[in-house]
Amino acid sequence: MTALGKLAQGVQTFVCDVAQGFFEITHNGFAVVGLAVVFSILTLLARPDLRQAGESQLMSWLHARQVQALGVVPELDAIDRATALNPKDLPKQQAAVAYWLSKKYRVAPEPLSALVAEAYEVGERTRIDPLLLLSVMAIESSFNPFAQSPVGAQGLMQVMTGIHSDKYENFGGKLAAFDPVTNLRVGAKVLQECIQRAGSVEAGLKFYVGAALHPDDGGYGGKVLAEYARLKEVATGKAVPLLPPQPLRTVAPIETPPATKIEEPAPAV
Repeated sequence: MTALGKLAQGVQTFVCDVAQGFFEITHNGFAVVGLAVVFSILTLLARPDLRQAGESQLMSWLHARQVQALGVVPELDAIDRATALNPKDLPKQQAAVAYWLSKKYRVAPEPLSALVAEAYEVGERTRIDPLLLLSVMAIESSFNPFAQSPVGAQGLMQVMTGIHSDKYENFGGKLAAFDPVTNLRVGAKVLQECIQRAGSVEAGLKFYVGAALHPDDGGYGGKVLAEYARLKEVATGKAVPLLPPQPLRTVAPIETPPATKIEEPAPAV
């Protein structure tokens, strides 16, 4: 064998030895890693407190990486604060009302759907037609939950927050007037009391708008009842034209005098 052949054989032998050693080291290393993983899993199963701590640290790390990548602080529970529903999840009648109001008042159908569903629930409790509640919201605020009149009527149903502050106590205070669902519930209660006090829906609307002492309500009741009639047709599946939204209330709400102000809620009508 020539010197060149011996050199080639030596190099081949060296390479084979290195490969064999690398394989054994890698194989043993993977075995050690596998044993470590198995041991870690068994430890975590036996110690839930360690598992929870590890999950917490991992979530913190992932959260920090996401903030760094996006430049914003994610809040996965933000969806719980959203007043929104998929209109496809509503009963057919309610979905039709939600879509119609959404188009007319140029409001997204998802928050409108949540309000429609809530109006039906509140209407059942107060024994007020939910379509009447939605009609009041339409005329009062055009479904703007942050609307405010010059005299302090606030929110979807333009409740006089200062006068009815007691009704917001169970919801955390007066600032809840700007929560759509809370404003709807409080407004429905005020409307219920007005109807009970006045004796009819028409007269109750006059009380609600604060025109009890005025000769007329400036057309407010007529606007609400006209919208109410349209919504009843929409709910039955009829094609109702999308008339332009009516202007907001034209009669400045005033506090009912002490002699006629409702002190105790009467039984539901």
